[in-house]
Amino acid sequence: MLRKIRVILAGFFFILITVLFLDFTGTVHAWFGWMAKIQFVPALLAFNVGVVVILIALTLLFGRIYCSVICPLGVFQDTISWIASKQKKNRFSYSPALSWLRYGILILFTIALILGVSSVFTILEPYSTYGRVASNLFVPVYQWGNNLLAYLAERADSYAFYSVDVWVKSALTLTIAAVTFVVLAILAWRNGRTYCNTICPVGTVLGFMSRFSFFKPAFIEDKCNGCGLCARNCKAACINVKEHTIDYSRCVTCMNCIEKCKSSAMVYAPRKMGSKKQDATQIAEGNDSSRRNFLSVTALVALTSALKAQEKAVDGGLAVIEDKKIPKRATPIVPPGSVSSRNMERHCTACGLCVSVCPNHILRPSDKLATFMQPEMSFERGYCRPECTRCSEVCPTAAIKRIKIDEKSSIQIGHAVWIKENCVVMRDKVKCTNCERHCPTGAIQLIPLSDNPDSLKIPAVNTERCIGCGACENLCPARPFSAIYVEGHERHKII
Repeated sequence: MLRKIRVILAGFFFILITVLFLDFTGTVHAWFGWMAKIQFVPALLAFNVGVVVILIALTLLFGRIYCSVICPLGVFQDTISWIASKQKKNRFSYSPALSWLRYGILILFTIALILGVSSVFTILEPYSTYGRVASNLFVPVYQWGNNLLAYLAERADSYAFYSVDVWVKSALTLTIAAVTFVVLAILAWRNGRTYCNTICPVGTVLGFMSRFSFFKPAFIEDKCNGCGLCARNCKAACINVKEHTIDYSRCVTCMNCIEKCKSSAMVYAPRKMGSKKQDATQIAEGNDSSRRNFLSVTALVALTSALKAQEKAVDGGLAVIEDKKIPKRATPIVPPGSVSSRNMERHCTACGLCVSVCPNHILRPSDKLATFMQPEMSFERGYCRPECTRCSEVCPTAAIKRIKIDEKSSIQIGHAVWIKENCVVMRDKVKCTNCERHCPTGAIQLIPLSDNPDSLKIPAVNTERCIGCGACENLCPARPFSAIYVEGHERHKII
């Protein structure tokens, strides 16, 4: 019964977190967006003390149920492992913990967090790892399915569905997501929770705490017949049948051992119900490594807490204009609410949730080392509309802080820069007013080239009023580079 309850809860969390990445309408986020915000590292980075305390309390009370129920990457591995078990049952066996590897990666992860080296901690953080897989591999499949339904519905004179653009936002991020998927699938297929108990830094931290959990699986030695079914079904490889011990730092509280035991020798109960021999053995095994690694674990908790382009047609839609190219910006543009580039670097785990839900197609993963896979803004497919605050609503780490619609138009994330050589007025001697007409803040005015009343006009940017929304860059008819583009600000301003 305990295992069935866990599986139901894990399935509930896993499906809905996956749908958060798939949903492009924003409907699901209104109800279940909190699921992304209760993930361990995002809650730490958002300084959400309440969530962190609850997760720690759950671990100290019940063991690593976070890893087996709430973490989508853990449930994903369980799903792969369950599929593999249909071909080969009782396939696991006990193996000693690789503590040097676990704590070495944890220390690396901690240092990367403290120093803000996003290219390291974004790859190791489990929620974001699953997010990249979902947003880069699952989302396109989901959108193609949606577009097929939209096509069929249209033929039936129904508009219950509408088609959306399916495009690769970053070839590099897509490659990393594909490699991650394959590696995790192979590890889970062969060895169950190997990744969680050798690489995942969150698993290491919670594993340290779970040594002291109140409820935990335990042997009743008088009933054990030594069949080994518990160990052969333990995907964490943490049950030593010969010595009747369990390495609780690796146990993910999946309850497989309890369900598979035919002699009722495995129970999930308070520590006092376990055998004295087992408790003594566990304490002896755990104390030395606990002393050696306590500082690194404390450092993580304490120090982290302190810390195809949009096509436009002319001539009645018969001619397609050349795709736009991304201009070279001295400073990348980060979304309103992110406060500054530095804040984004230190808090974003590159989960890709904001990229997935952006309805304007302006967010994409960065390929720069300093901000690797974190979101950047670019305006080839759209611009940042004043009425949209979707990215700030879904961000689980406060890398993009929640903002209101009436606040957004006063946040200056960058300013427009006019490139004389690219402008069709100067280059082709034709009249154009696109940038001035579409600027939502009136920051662009047209000034005549000469005193002649019929003179062509060119744009002049008032950088004090420009908020960097990118409407001018997106709607500029110049190709392949816009004649006006947005240069980002290191720190956002309020105008």
